[in-house]
Amino acid sequence: MLHVYGIKNCNTVKKALTWLKDNNVPFEFHDFKKEGVSENKLKEWEAHVDWEALINKKGTTWKKLSQETQNQVVDSVSANKLLQENTSMIKRPIVEYNKGIILGFNEAEYVTNLK
Repeated sequence: MLHVYGIKNCNTVKKALTWLKDNNVPFEFHDFKKEGVSENKLKEWEAHVDWEALINKKGTTWKKLSQETQNQVVDSVSANKLLQENTSMIKRPIVEYNKGIILGFNEAEYVTNLK
């Protein structure tokens, strides 16, 4: 079964969840806002993608950080600490499937990997 991580009110997450439901792909949803994210989970994802890919630098949470705080994010340790404190800064959704993870929503990638 797929595990989808994100925030329910995020438009990109909504698109992904709708696609999964419409294509009868079973999944479990993990809401960052309600359940947080563990350091171990972040490290698991970093086995598949670079730590920098997990940070949503286009989002308002990142943009609201001071330049000094942004500059302190230099490795997975500093990034993971910040992501655990600000889960809305994690690129979403993150879909865990049998071959790895998918960041964000790209319909072609979902069709290729999840159907």
